[in-house]
Amino acid sequence: MDIKNGVGPSKVFVKNTEKTHTYLIDFLVEKFPQIPKEEWVKRMDQGLVLDEEGIPQSKNDQCQTNAFIYYYRSIEIEESIPFQELIIYEDDHLLIADKPHFLPVTPAGHYLQETLLVRLKNKTGIKDLVPIHRIDRETAGLVAFSKRVEDRNLYQVLFRERQIKKTYEAIAPYQEHLKDQFPIKRISRIEESDIFIQMQEVAGEPNSDTVIQLLEVSKPWAKYQLELGTGKKHQLRVHMNALGMPIKYDKVYPNIVPQPKMGKDFSEPLQLLAKQLSFRDPVTHLEHEFQSHFCLNL
Repeated sequence: MDIKNGVGPSKVFVKNTEKTHTYLIDFLVEKFPQIPKEEWVKRMDQGLVLDEEGIPQSKNDQCQTNAFIYYYRSIEIEESIPFQELIIYEDDHLLIADKPHFLPVTPAGHYLQETLLVRLKNKTGIKDLVPIHRIDRETAGLVAFSKRVEDRNLYQVLFRERQIKKTYEAIAPYQEHLKDQFPIKRISRIEESDIFIQMQEVAGEPNSDTVIQLLEVSKPWAKYQLELGTGKKHQLRVHMNALGMPIKYDKVYPNIVPQPKMGKDFSEPLQLLAKQLSFRDPVTHLEHEFQSHFCLNL
């Protein structure tokens, strides 16, 4: 299926065991109750719902079972993210981008065009571009992308088997009583909590580890270097918070600060930066060491 404005289609399989619908649009409304019927009609009128042959479907088309339906996401109003990404390296296989704060890596929720992946696809025209790993929307810094389908697994193995060095920087409170303990290696088990969005440390076999170095002090703040071992969701933010050093401007730890869906305040970016990536390229066998152009200032 075609890429439209940097975005490929999603797909849903219509099983023959599911409730029979005369019309495709009725199946879609039942399958995705959060999307009103009027929205599906609009997408169909724009040619954004297709069958397996790539033929646009209309509100009057019957529902065919044992087949995939392809559809393109649509966001009526998408807030612009007023910061720009940088491409800092590119060869025939790999692309390294420097992501600004607030920009999601991939489409989700209220973000589609205003994501790093879609911006890069529109900028480069590379339809098979895929992120090899992710960083949070609130975090700035380096993100690696595979350019070719046949290379993708080789690069993903680097992250799965921890063959890549990922170094972050963060601004967080200075804790006098910890000054003689650096470098601190935080090892714990991180799981989802009962609180929306938040992760938590729990008892049990460790599944996360972070090495924390003190770089610079300007009381009451300090700059830290964080070397990521495993890559659990929110790991660095959880570990820093557990040490009594929640990252500056963190709106999730230790407490969730509600954020508006639109009209976001861009004046307080999370002071966390994916500063460096180092690895041996499994395709070209080059030794890579990439540095973010962004900086955190005390």
